[in-house]
Amino acid sequence: MSVTKPLDREERASYHLRAHAVDVNGNQMEPPIDLYIYVIDMNDNRPEFKNQVYNGSVAEMSKPGTSVMQVTAFDADDSTTANGLVHYRILSQTPHIPIPNMFTINGATGEISTIATGIDREKVSQYTIIVQATDMEGSLNFGLSNTATALISITDINDNPPELDSKTFLGEVPENAVGVVVANLTVRDKDQPHTPNWNAVYRITGGDAMGHFAIRTDEVTNDGKVIVVKPVDYERNDAFTLMVVVSNQAHLASGIPSSPSSSAAVSIKVLDVNEAPVFPSNPKIIRFEEGVPADTTLATFAALDPDRFIQQTIRYSKLSDPANWLKINRTNGRITTTAVLDRESPYMKKNVYEATFLAVDNGSPPATGTGTVQIYLIDVNDNVPVLVPQEALVCERSRHGHPVNITASDLDSEPNAGPYVFELPSYPSSARRNWTISRLNGNYAQLKLRIPYLEAGMYRVPILVSDSGNPPLSNTSVLKVKVCPCDENGDCTVIGAVTVAGLGTGAIITILICIIILLSMVLFFVVWVKRREKERQTKPLLIDPEDDVRDNILKYDEEGGGEEDQDYDLSQLQQPESLDHIMSKPAGVRRVDERPVILESQYPVRPTVPHPGDIGEFIIDGLRAADNDPTAPPYDSLLVFDYEGSGSTAGSVSSLDSSSSGEQDYDYLNDWGPRFKKLADLYGGGGED
Repeated sequence: MSVTKPLDREERASYHLRAHAVDVNGNQMEPPIDLYIYVIDMNDNRPEFKNQVYNGSVAEMSKPGTSVMQVTAFDADDSTTANGLVHYRILSQTPHIPIPNMFTINGATGEISTIATGIDREKVSQYTIIVQATDMEGSLNFGLSNTATALISITDINDNPPELDSKTFLGEVPENAVGVVVANLTVRDKDQPHTPNWNAVYRITGGDAMGHFAIRTDEVTNDGKVIVVKPVDYERNDAFTLMVVVSNQAHLASGIPSSPSSSAAVSIKVLDVNEAPVFPSNPKIIRFEEGVPADTTLATFAALDPDRFIQQTIRYSKLSDPANWLKINRTNGRITTTAVLDRESPYMKKNVYEATFLAVDNGSPPATGTGTVQIYLIDVNDNVPVLVPQEALVCERSRHGHPVNITASDLDSEPNAGPYVFELPSYPSSARRNWTISRLNGNYAQLKLRIPYLEAGMYRVPILVSDSGNPPLSNTSVLKVKVCPCDENGDCTVIGAVTVAGLGTGAIITILICIIILLSMVLFFVVWVKRREKERQTKPLLIDPEDDVRDNILKYDEEGGGEEDQDYDLSQLQQPESLDHIMSKPAGVRRVDERPVILESQYPVRPTVPHPGDIGEFIIDGLRAADNDPTAPPYDSLLVFDYEGSGSTAGSVSSLDSSSSGEQDYDYLNDWGPRFKKLADLYGGGGED
């Protein structure tokens, strides 16, 4: 048995064959046998790495033996023989800091780990290692090899504390300033930027007991900004020395011999500025009884100048005085009144009057302070009570109506207001004779009729009202009472209300009649309008609305010159004798101004050519014939008497046509006056002008 072509164990490692023994005729000579053929491996495949580049990381300052990463290579040869056994080794390391052999690799597994100390990210942030895999158990003489690259990144730990660039920083700040930057603290840190190992945290450990300053970290530069959070006063402290400590956001790694923080001193100078005068008591509260007369001194509202080391003069002025009740002395701040103080003034708010004043020094530039004075006015009984309501309505019979509840209004406050006393005065005598008052409580009373009946009308009932002040004040108010007839429910009737308004029975009847007449006229007008509308809808026009010439101004021609300028052709008014030319036209071809084809009307036959003297009668006869003609169009429609205009069927206009035979003599036209002179010239044979 022999092979027919080369065998590849990596494609097929064994073959199973069955052999048969037969004679020349194909008869089986003995039972078949099984043949098993195994392909012996040869070292014809190199190791192959899964990746050409491997990425790993290890923290700086890691101890020797710290695992970093693992690389893996695969050999297609038989792994049970030396042909497929792979061995790993490190060929090179870049850079060679601090030593060329910082890492080692397990020859059998490919695990890379540290072998030496001194890994420092601040010196080397990444190592590049070339790894070799060789089969034949790593024999360099017989084995096949392949390489890959391992990139080892060094991760940062907080092994470098922040260090301030100086032990002393200087700054200055104006007094009373807030939010300004006083000093800038610069710091250095070798750790990876913008990580907790690099971020600086600043603290003030001394020199600022009142908390005037704070330090904020600049996120970009990591510097510290010293700012003022509470105003400083030059007169109290003209300088500050702050003790500042800076550390990282993350804790310092263990085993680091240096201190985790750095400290420095910040000297801050306070600059003096001109400060505004200050009122010691602001607002200043003053209590007085109302009614204080003018030129009364209320108080001295003086301000103090905070600039104690500078002698300055303060001047006072008024900023706000709604009622213009006060004035202030320009030099010493004494406040006096210019008018009587009234608690009931609309400028008072809850018994308090408020005014604002200014204090200005003579510094450079001048500074202004503001102070408020609140004057609390104690009430005195200086306002009389007023009756409420001032109008009422009662029934003319006391048994039908209800009593009127009355009270009073007083601008004063307790105890100078209620309870009130209500009385009827002795004059006029009709007040006590017709009315009576009964008390309900301290603020209310009832007014009702004393007599069983009082005639309807308007009555003025005087009522004396007294308050509870000391001494009390009284006022006589007039209550307008409308007495009217009432129904069973005690409500005033409509007629009764009108009667109370001052109208008699005759006036009431007259008003009702006028109302009825007015309503009748309105109803008649509405009916008339609807009737006209109905007639217009049921009787439309027989002609096109666009051709309707009613109620329109028609301009035929303009007059001018004289009779000589008017060229009249009376032949156009003559009606043709024959209608054949009209009857022969097809339907829809006739002009609207032609004579309609209808039966002749039964009216007297007029002469064909009327005598010129009978023109007026001719027109009147034609109008009468049209009005009496039952076949004529409806009224207010266009009536066609005779045809006139261009295209007339009357024939030639060279002469007036006549039904009589022979020549017609028109010389009599000369006798008709200047109006017919033109016709006489044309037809009468007269001379030309």
